[in-house]
Amino acid sequence: MGSMICPKKRSRNANERAQQVAKLLTGEVEQEKESERSPVSAYLAEIGRKGDLKGGVARAKNLSSKKRSAIAAKASRTRWRPKGKA
Repeated sequence: MGSMICPKKRSRNANERAQQVAKLLTGEVEQEKESERSPVSAYLAEIGRKGDLKGGVARAKNLSSKKRSAIAAKASRTRWRPKGKA
């Protein structure tokens, strides 16, 4: 897996955080900008989003009502089974 760019962690101390916010508001410090995605990454994200939008609808159209019902029943059994049982 590629390396991920992690944002700088903000202080958990309320006083330090308040000071950071005040500096941002007064213009003493500029807010960090998010790194831009590479063109390839942006393109792949766009393609994935398109597939995500139509995937469930297309699958539902191709399934018979009997098959959809069987899938829903299995999901219900899995969701509500007692914890610890596989």
